[in-house]
Amino acid sequence: MKLWACILLFPLWFASAFADEPVKLIFDTDITGDVDDVLALAMIHSLMNREKCELLAVTVSKKNELAAPFVDAVNTFYGRPDIPIGISKTAPHRDSKYLTLAEVKNDDGKLRYPRDIGVSSDPEDAVKLLRKTLSEAEDHSLAIIQVGLATNLADFLNSDGGINLVKKKVGHLSVMAGAFETINGDNHFLEANVRNHVLSMQTLAAKWPAEVPVIWSGFKIGISVTFPRKSIAKDFNYTGHHIVKEAYLLHSGPNHDRPCWDLTSVLYSVFPERGYFGFSPKGSVSVADDGFTRFRPTKNGRDRYLLLSPVQKTRVSEALIQLVNQPPRS
Repeated sequence: MKLWACILLFPLWFASAFADEPVKLIFDTDITGDVDDVLALAMIHSLMNREKCELLAVTVSKKNELAAPFVDAVNTFYGRPDIPIGISKTAPHRDSKYLTLAEVKNDDGKLRYPRDIGVSSDPEDAVKLLRKTLSEAEDHSLAIIQVGLATNLADFLNSDGGINLVKKKVGHLSVMAGAFETINGDNHFLEANVRNHVLSMQTLAAKWPAEVPVIWSGFKIGISVTFPRKSIAKDFNYTGHHIVKEAYLLHSGPNHDRPCWDLTSVLYSVFPERGYFGFSPKGSVSVADDGFTRFRPTKNGRDRYLLLSPVQKTRVSEALIQLVNQPPRS
C-alpha cells in the first residue's frame, strides 16, 4: 500500500481500534485487608472517566462493618455515589488498617469522605446483588473481576440458577489468585486469596462453567509490578485530603512500594487485547486442600494465567501509575 493511502486510512483504523464499547464490570473485592484493592477501585474510576468501562456493582468478600461505608466513600469521592454495594453473608471477618477513614470527621463535624451507606444493614446481600446485576445484563456482556476470597462467587454458583446465569451473562472472569510460577524458589507457594478460604476457591475452580473463560493473575504478576511510594507522596496532592493516599499510608506507610496484585486483574479485564500481558496455554486450574493451585494444560481448557515479560512489566507499571493517580471527574 502506498504511503499516502496509509496516511489517509490511519485515522479510520485508529478510531475503530479504540472505539470499543465500555466494558461492563462487577468488582468483587476483599477490600478490608490489603490496600491494593483501594488502588484497583481508584483505577476503575479513572477508566470510567475515560469511558473504557462501567462499574455496575461492587461486592465485598470479607466481613467488616466499615467495608461497605468505605467503598461508598471511595465511590462518592470519585463522583459516583450510587454504585450498588453488596456484602458477603458467609465470609470471615477481617480487621482493617484503613477502613476507619469512612468514619473520620473534619473539625466542623462532617465526614471527611461523604457517604450515604451506614454501618448497619444498609448494604445489599452480595449474592442477591450479583443475581440482580447479571439478570439485567445483556447476554455475555459482563466481566467479573474477583480480587479476594471466592466466597461471593462460590455462594452464587451454589445458588439456584447461578451457574446458568453465569453461562448466559458473563463474558469472562478475571481472578487475582493462586501461584502458577515459582515464588522465591518455592514451587508450592500458597497464595493468600486461596489459602485463606480454600473451600470457596475450590468451588469456583470446580463449578465455574467451562464455556466462560477464566484468566488468573497469579502471585508472581503482582510482585513483579509495584506501586511506587514516590507517586503516593507526590501525585495525589491535588486535593487537601485524598482517600486513596490516606488508605495507602495507613496500610503500608510512606516507605513501601506495594505490589499491584489486584490492579493487574483490572488492567487485563478492561484491555484484554492491548498486549499488556502474555498468556499460558489453555488448561484447567484445580485447588488442593492445602490451598495450592495446580494448572494442567488441556486443548480446550477454560483457564489461562497471565505472564509478564520485562518489556510488558515497564508498560504495565506506567499504565497503573497513571490510571490510579488521576483526579476524580469534575
